[in-house]
Amino acid sequence: MKRTRPLYSGKAKSVFLTDDPKRLVMEFRDDTSAFDGEKIEKLDRKGTVNNRFNAFILDKLESAGVATHFERLLSNAESLVKRLEMIPVECVIRNIATGSLCKRYGIDDGLELDPPTFEFFLKDDARHDPLINDYHIQSFGWASPTEVEAMKSTTFRVNDVLGRLFRSKGMILVDFKVEFGRFGDQLLLGDEFTPDGCRLWDVETRKKLDKDRFRHGLGGVVEAYEEVASRLGVDLETPIGS
Repeated sequence: MKRTRPLYSGKAKSVFLTDDPKRLVMEFRDDTSAFDGEKIEKLDRKGTVNNRFNAFILDKLESAGVATHFERLLSNAESLVKRLEMIPVECVIRNIATGSLCKRYGIDDGLELDPPTFEFFLKDDARHDPLINDYHIQSFGWASPTEVEAMKSTTFRVNDVLGRLFRSKGMILVDFKVEFGRFGDQLLLGDEFTPDGCRLWDVETRKKLDKDRFRHGLGGVVEAYEEVASRLGVDLETPIGS
């Protein structure tokens, strides 16, 4: 698959058109950002770790019946994906209260949430990704009622599958966000699932193993991502295509 020209460049990924109008190349860069792009650094190896981690996770989800846009790894930092018409909404599930949820509602950090909370956010950095609901999504034409319900149910399915996976390796899936897009008449999980877009804690110590290490200046960001990958058995070394 030959990539042709850039389609867009985000905070940590770039997307390229290909000679197939239904396929894109997604490149994971070493850039790392937080607070809607106010804090930005380059972290060596991060692009490779996230690309391979994302491929591993989306393969696991596909095996569990969750349809995604991922097709295959192309290189250490690049993946081939289906070209989706993205829905401008983030779906967030929280299993443990931390971060913005605690600030918004005065909830104790670390509270286990039963049932987990589900929230929609508008994907708009300029407006700081405001909290929205089903009615906003339908009234403003971002998604149909059927798509809204599918996004909810699929996000909870992702939580079930990955919650068990991480727990089996001594980690807690604290919270995460996912995005969806249309591929013809299919609704597919798009974008990525990496430690950039979720929170992961060690079960015993509650050590942070995700981008909170960058947000809070704890250091060892890529090393934490590599630790998660190692626990899961993600291959970060074998050359692509071997």
